[in-house]
Amino acid sequence: MCGIMAYIGKKEAYPIIIDGLKKLEYRGYDSAGVAIMNGSLSLYKKQGKVTFLEDFTDGKKTNGNLAMGHTRWATHGIPSDYNAHPHTSQSGRLVMVHNGIIENYEFLKTLLKEKGFNFKSDTDSEVLVQFIEWYQVKYALTLKEAVRRALQDVEGTYAIVIMDTIAPNKIIVAKKENPLAIGLADDGFYIASDAGPMSKYTSEVIYLNDEEVGELNIDGSFSVIDLENNEIASIVTSISKSNDNYDKGSFDSYMLKEIFQQPDTIKNCISTRLDVANNNIDLKAVDEHKRLFKNTNRIIIVGCGTSWHAGLIGEYLIEALANVSVEVEYASEFRYRNPVINQNDIVIAISQSGETADTLAALKLANEKGAFTYSLVNTPESTIARHSDSVSYIKAGVEIGVASTKAFTGQVTLLTMLAIKLAIIKETINPSEVQKYIKAIHQLPTLVEGALKTKNVIKKIVKKLSNNNNALFLGRGLNFPVALEGALKLKEISYIHAEGYPAAEMKHGPIALIDENMPVFILATNDSALNKLVSNIQEIKSRKGIVVLIKNEDQIISKELADYVIEIPKVEEILCPIISSIPLQLISYYAAKFRGCNIDQPRNLAKSVTVE
Repeated sequence: MCGIMAYIGKKEAYPIIIDGLKKLEYRGYDSAGVAIMNGSLSLYKKQGKVTFLEDFTDGKKTNGNLAMGHTRWATHGIPSDYNAHPHTSQSGRLVMVHNGIIENYEFLKTLLKEKGFNFKSDTDSEVLVQFIEWYQVKYALTLKEAVRRALQDVEGTYAIVIMDTIAPNKIIVAKKENPLAIGLADDGFYIASDAGPMSKYTSEVIYLNDEEVGELNIDGSFSVIDLENNEIASIVTSISKSNDNYDKGSFDSYMLKEIFQQPDTIKNCISTRLDVANNNIDLKAVDEHKRLFKNTNRIIIVGCGTSWHAGLIGEYLIEALANVSVEVEYASEFRYRNPVINQNDIVIAISQSGETADTLAALKLANEKGAFTYSLVNTPESTIARHSDSVSYIKAGVEIGVASTKAFTGQVTLLTMLAIKLAIIKETINPSEVQKYIKAIHQLPTLVEGALKTKNVIKKIVKKLSNNNNALFLGRGLNFPVALEGALKLKEISYIHAEGYPAAEMKHGPIALIDENMPVFILATNDSALNKLVSNIQEIKSRKGIVVLIKNEDQIISKELADYVIEIPKVEEILCPIISSIPLQLISYYAAKFRGCNIDQPRNLAKSVTVE
């Protein structure tokens, strides 16, 4: 879960690397480093954020046309200067950055120690660069050939960029199960973990496939082979120049900015898909496979974390509207339990980044078993998108805050439209209902703006509760997955222990936790569950729990039942998860702010989980 940026060409490389690492810092931020070829090797590494590295290199030698950089999320070894990338081989000849996990590194490390190698770090990555040098020296190989042969003995995952100080006019790259893209431009080659950091420089990208090795030369020539030494004809993909804004603007964090972007991102998600005039939903990915979607009897949704919560909402909606059986699986568990997958099943993979390792593995398993695969992702040309039979994009733009906000509401919006589309195809919904839902979706951006107006009320409430170290989130029906998401958000960025439950399950265990120090957030925005939720509130109050009620502005509920009330705009019930999630995002944001936490880069977390 690290970010890689490299360049070889006619320009000064260092500014390109630093700019790219800042854009990739969501992938990891415990340390950063850069290696520059400039007659000799200049290597700088620093624990902490990319800005720490930038300060550290101020005034030092950074000129050169060939460089690589890395921003790290620790898998092996504590965050430190010595565990930061790039790593060098024992002789100092080779220098490498790596994203992934070398599973047999202990075996390789023992082998190398027996041959006299010493190690400066605790990482599996240093073992890999040492192992490559051992191959290179023992068999008198070029770097490209040493990488190819060494990787045949490596177990695990990798995206690597490696340079040789004796051959300082080329870069070698390779990947397996971790993303790596090569940007082609007149001024040179750009290499990065995804296309985002290079989109300002080029519109042509090559995505390496698994177990491919590339050689990029400063004269503009390049070649790609597989591990069996077969030449590969690489496919050049066109990408759009990025309009994404990486600045916080007037906001104090990316998360808050992204929360307030949601009226626009939802509008972007629905604008070309909502056919109000013809009472229809235009989902090209579904229309192109209409017969398959019409005839399927089972859909399996796979995802991790927030995407899994979105999938649960999708399950409720698709089963209710389209009468199709839906199973929602943790992608991390899916492939390890020998799942039953049939050829007429549709497997939907949900991932913000499109690079989530567990979700990608689940998707590949579904492909192997002959299921039709359909992905909902936010990142164009991501690995999951490229391994799917069909794809729909969330269109939320770059999301930098680790805690997903606009990507989550985009996922739920897209799943809602998918549920309606399936219901239309399967003729399980009448035209008047379709019209009602389409009109409601059309109003979503305005309704989200209304929900965001709760900001000041929420700030006052959370200020009084932010010292509590535990919280419960309760919801029924469509709001149960929202309760799970609210609890996750609070845990992620404020480090408050929080749990989400179906409200009816409170009596089956969690009620034992309720006392005068336990805030309980009640999601009561779905009218169909209102009476039952009122009963749950009374049970909480009788045990002195602190009730924070989130309700529609037109619902009549005695305010004496709750300690605090947050009112949001009323919406059609199938859309209540989107509107209900807005105050929960603000609650977690303010809790983290009042507790002095790093909102955008919470401890131990990274945005894109590209390792298993």
